Amino acid sequence: MASIQIEKLEKSYGHVSVLHGIDLDIRDGEFIVLVGPSGCGKSTLLRMIAGLEDVSRGEIRIDGSRVNERHPKDRDIAMVFQSYALYPHMNVAGNMSYSLRLRKTAKEKIGAAVAGAASKLGLEPLLERRPKALSGGQRQRVAMGRAIVREPKAFLFDEPLSNLDARLREQMRAEIKKMHADLKATSIYVTHDQIEAMTLADRIVAMHGGVVQQVGSPLELYDRPANLFVAGFIGSPGMNFLDIIYREGAAFLKDGSRIALKSPAPVTEGSNLTLGIRPEHMTIATDGTGIAAKVELAEPTGFGIILHLSVHGVPVKVFTLDRQALNMGGEIAVSFPAQHIHLFDGEGRRMD
Repeated sequence: MASIQIEKLEKSYGHVSVLHGIDLDIRDGEFIVLVGPSGCGKSTLLRMIAGLEDVSRGEIRIDGSRVNERHPKDRDIAMVFQSYALYPHMNVAGNMSYSLRLRKTAKEKIGAAVAGAASKLGLEPLLERRPKALSGGQRQRVAMGRAIVREPKAFLFDEPLSNLDARLREQMRAEIKKMHADLKATSIYVTHDQIEAMTLADRIVAMHGGVVQQVGSPLELYDRPANLFVAGFIGSPGMNFLDIIYREGAAFLKDGSRIALKSPAPVTEGSNLTLGIRPEHMTIATDGTGIAAKVELAEPTGFGIILHLSVHGVPVKVFTLDRQALNMGGEIAVSFPAQHIHLFDGEGRRMD
């Protein structure tokens, strides 16, 4: 396997710049997930690592060697795309072994490689089938098997599960995680789905506007988001945000409602800040305390209830396991536990 270093990487199409000085150090055997909304530059970055896009500025190194000028076939990486890109006239075994046959690999080695990959991915009963006789999940496993048999230095995944339904995505996430644990392969995975990012990654690279916003473990991004973008993108339902005024060591809403903070913020009195709190960390107050909120909608998810509230005109969501919440109407009171509150300054940066 291999380490991958990216330094001051930029990409422009004419006068349009889409990546702005990306720095990233990927360790040998690490599973990195690039996550962000459409147009943030994550797929462009992946394609530059693969050699499918030219580098405008900066450097990419694989195992310490600069690869900017190397053709994709000379970088010793394998890519799994959103489209399965299987040859319809070949069976599963033929698709998986195609790259090895092009290299004129010995038949015995090809057979062993295909058998090993098929065993890891549960494809043994399907080796004689053609792609049209396979389900979407099976086709994606064949595409993964085709990458595995090459024994590349790194695996690159470009939104491989986006064409699958929710149940198959869940199943394939587990397959990919098991494959990584078994192969211990350096992997870079692109997705816009933050659930995929949270469940798969050793580290997440959150991107927005062609810039890396934060790099860290899934729980680091969840517990300590670096800015408003990361706070709002990671987590489902997304984090609630309220404009507050900081006074006397507490947060005050525009109507004067007071929210206690765990500790004083390093700002001057009267500063305008943004308070963030996750729906699952808010509580429904039943002891006469809390801040008044109007119930606008209740969404049962099976596991719990998502309440859509209005707190003095600001939309807020609360996730609760209490099924009695389905019967709540009119006004309720909600609490903001101080230990779960995040504060962001006027530039949207996290405050500690």
